[in-house]
Amino acid sequence: MKIQETITAKYLYPKGDPKMRLFALWYFGILIALWNLLGHTILGFEQSWATPLTAVAAAFATQLFLAWVDAKSTGQTPRYSGGLLAFGTFFLTAMIPGLAVGMLLYPNESLAPIIFAAALAVASKGIFRAPVGEGQHRGTQHIFNPSNFGITFTLLFIPAVGLAPPYQFTENVTGVWHWIIPGFVLATGILVHAHATGRLPLCLAWIGGFLAQAFLRSWYFDIPWMVPLIPMTSAAFILFTLYMIPDPATTPLDTRRQVAFGLAVAAVYAVLQVAHVVFGLFIALWLVCALRGVGLYLMRYRAGPQRAAAAA
Repeated sequence: MKIQETITAKYLYPKGDPKMRLFALWYFGILIALWNLLGHTILGFEQSWATPLTAVAAAFATQLFLAWVDAKSTGQTPRYSGGLLAFGTFFLTAMIPGLAVGMLLYPNESLAPIIFAAALAVASKGIFRAPVGEGQHRGTQHIFNPSNFGITFTLLFIPAVGLAPPYQFTENVTGVWHWIIPGFVLATGILVHAHATGRLPLCLAWIGGFLAQAFLRSWYFDIPWMVPLIPMTSAAFILFTLYMIPDPATTPLDTRRQVAFGLAVAAVYAVLQVAHVVFGLFIALWLVCALRGVGLYLMRYRAGPQRAAAAA
């Protein structure tokens, strides 16, 4: 556990400060919980109350089981032990993908797809991992954003499930509140990524890349320039941009690689749009994360002979 915590602090967050990791995690956990509460009481979320509750329960049960199995197999202390703060942090890492799945998927009256998506989101953290670190700090990190992974596979393999309608995020508010709500999420998210996660360059690169591909498609296909920009007007797009793409555990730390990552997601999204592939945002992020995971394995494979030569 201590080795893994060191890896997390050194390779995922600026200046190796674990407090920044906790701040970002608790901030987003509180925000998404508040957003769901207001969404089902005021804003106009169209899913039933059972949807977020079931999603969180499925995600937490899966994470609890996997942590117990990991502790038994390694002989270490379970991640959920160690006091109230440790348990709360452990719960948040399951609650966040659970609530994200419940917000963005629309399974009509069925709860089975929600259970599937939430459980798969959490399980992906333990199944799909890539090597990071060197020497005594060597370890692994999951390569897919859990929420995006669960949502993408559910949309692809359960055709009856769709995305939540974009209007529901501000359906029951009027006037200036249509701007205040997404504006608040955008502003606070930018501050968190600027000061806590160090992923602001990635966010800006993604937004810049999205604008560039939108104008290019508008010019090439001779369509009104505002049409490719319509996805940016939804609160769901802001949620995706600020809290799904720049996941510190699944994105590069180096600024140049962050920019490359953000631009790559935008480029893949554009290709999917031209090919008339639906759910392009989620699939694009999944593909780029998968390619990055392959790249990390190739880097580790190439570094092996070099380390052996240096030792000799």
